[in-house]
Amino acid sequence: MTETPGPTYADVRAAADRIAGHVRPVTVAPAGDDLWFALEQLQHTGSFKARGARNFIAAHREAATLPAAGVTIASGGNAGLACAWAARGEGVPATVFLPRTAPRVKVDKLRSYGADVRLAGDEFAEALAACQEFAAESGALVSHAYDNPLVAAGAGTLLDEIRDRLPGLDAVVLSAGGGGLFAGVATAAHAHGVRVVVVEPENCRALNAALEAGRPVDVPVDSVAADALGARRASWAALRAAQLPGATSVLVPDSAVVEARRRIWEEHRLVVEHAAATAYAAVADKHQAYGDRVAVVLCGANTDPSDLGARVPGA
Repeated sequence: MTETPGPTYADVRAAADRIAGHVRPVTVAPAGDDLWFALEQLQHTGSFKARGARNFIAAHREAATLPAAGVTIASGGNAGLACAWAARGEGVPATVFLPRTAPRVKVDKLRSYGADVRLAGDEFAEALAACQEFAAESGALVSHAYDNPLVAAGAGTLLDEIRDRLPGLDAVVLSAGGGGLFAGVATAAHAHGVRVVVVEPENCRALNAALEAGRPVDVPVDSVAADALGARRASWAALRAAQLPGATSVLVPDSAVVEARRRIWEEHRLVVEHAAATAYAAVADKHQAYGDRVAVVLCGANTDPSDLGARVPGA
C-alpha cells in the first residue's frame, strides 16, 4: 500500500459543504454521566460510510471525472452499501466486490440499491484484488473502503457535528478497521484540541500494529467484528493521524465487544453491529479516564438483530 496523503481540516470543511443536505446530521444521545452516543448508525445506508461515499462521488462529478463505467469498490459491506447508495443518487453504475463471508443482510441491501454485487475470496484483501482487476478491464473509477482522502474527509465531517451538539467535548471514541473514519475524525479533532480514542479488537489490530511497527503492516484478521473491521492493513493516513498528539490506541477482546453490543441493546434499546460496540467496549465503565465530556461513535447498524440478547459465555 503506497502512502496516500490524508485529508487536511480544509478538506473536511470542503466535504461538509459538498455533502450538506445529502446526509443525515448526527444525533447525539446521553449514554450515562458525561457520556454520549453519536448515533451514526442512523445514517443513510446504516453507517457513517455514506459521508465519505457521497463526498467521493460528488467531488468526481464536480471534476468531470466520473467514467461511463461508473464506480467500483471492494468492501466488507458498509463501504459498498454507501458507494452503491451514493452512485444511485448520481445516476452512475456501481460494482461492489465483497468477501464471501460478508453478512447476508449487507449483500441483500446492496442489491436493493441496484449494485452489481460480486463475491470474491474470504477476506477483504481478496475482494480488493478482484476489484482492481475489474477496474483495469472496465475503466470504472475505483473507490476505496478507507484509503482515500476524499472518503476520509467525508467521514471526518462527523466530528464538527458532534462538537456542535456537545460544546466543550473532551474526547471522541471510535472503532477502526483500515482507518478511514479515524483519519478524518482525528484530523478534525486535532484542529480543535479534542482527544481521540481509537479502538480495535485484539485480533483485528491493523492500526495498533502499524503504530508499533512505525508503518502499515499486515495483520491476522479473526474477530466477531471482522465483517466491518477486518482490514488486514491500516492506511498511512490513519497511521499519521494516530501519531498526532491526543490520539490513543486501545485494544479490546471479542468477549468485551459482544457484551458491549448486548448492553447497548438492553440498556439503551439501540441496534448496532459489532464494529460499533467495539468502541463502547473500551469506555463502557471507564470513560472518565478520557475527560468530562466523551462521545462514543456508534458507527453502524447493518447487523442481524436475532442475537442481540446473547451473553458472553461465563458472564
